[in-house]
Amino acid sequence: MSKAFTRETDGDDDDLEASSTPIPTGGKNYITPLGHQRLKDELLFLLDRDRPAVTAAVSWAAKNGDRSENADYQYGKKRLREIDRRIRFLSKRLDNAEVVDPAAPRDQELAEQVFFGATVTYSNAKGEENTVTIVGIDEIDLGKNHISWVSPLARALMKARAGDTVVLRAPGGVEELEVTDVRYGRVEVDPFVPLATHMPNDKAS
Repeated sequence: MSKAFTRETDGDDDDLEASSTPIPTGGKNYITPLGHQRLKDELLFLLDRDRPAVTAAVSWAAKNGDRSENADYQYGKKRLREIDRRIRFLSKRLDNAEVVDPAAPRDQELAEQVFFGATVTYSNAKGEENTVTIVGIDEIDLGKNHISWVSPLARALMKARAGDTVVLRAPGGVEELEVTDVRYGRVEVDPFVPLATHMPNDKAS
């Protein structure tokens, strides 16, 4: 299962997760339909279920003695801050989302080139073959060989066709890759699965 959309910071720690990949300046947040649905499902869960539940738990904990020494209250307030930060992050991602369906019909010329959503097979100088699918920055799943469209490998492969040789410039060095196949189709993304949220010792339940 994907690690729930790997994240890196873009400099705004209040609004973006500490490990979120930034959207290129002035760019769109390209994403597949299932990836887009996953973000929406998470945001709705946080707004409709998680935040109200934690807010109720904090209200309950606030009635139980000195707040400065109240672990339930302190934990709940910390969790609320985390939820609000995640809500802001998801809202920004969705506001900038540009949904691209890799399975949508396209003319033959474009279907033969590597663009967002393509599944690409390539080989290196040793003859080792690999296949990757180019997805959104919130859809990275190395277990499925789903790589971000802003990654060095994806950028090297962009617009190439089967038979082309591209140059990958990565931190590990420069490498020539031969593209052997380009295809498009439905990209599977793990659905959003909420984690259980509770106060310490389940006192809020």
